[in-house]
Amino acid sequence: QAQLVESGGGLVQAGESLKLSCTASGLDFTKNALAWFRQAPGKEREGVACQNWSGGRTYYPDSVKGRFTISREYDKNTLFLQMSSLKPEDTAKYYCAAAKYGSGLCQPKEYNVWGQGTQVTVSS
Repeated sequence: QAQLVESGGGLVQAGESLKLSCTASGLDFTKNALAWFRQAPGKEREGVACQNWSGGRTYYPDSVKGRFTISREYDKNTLFLQMSSLKPEDTAKYYCAAAKYGSGLCQPKEYNVWGQGTQVTVSS
């Protein structure tokens, strides 16, 4: 059974950096679109970094473009999200997600495997 486990969240000050990790088991990294989403209280789940199955195409929304970077380490089956210049509005619970042979769209409905999430809080 496929499983994703996120780690690395925490409390940081505005302007600081944080790196999230997502370790996968039971799925092949070379065949899955991988993505990071976030959800703040009272808001819809938002895709912040989405990559197609081959890793050749990556999408970032304008809200994080230039500040967030998604990467995957194939030999460790681990997905990363490097976040820099963090802002209070980046505060949310962050989730990683996977979809076999997915196109990398940043829509939650495209993904069928989800982690439990890790909280990121950015203070001003």
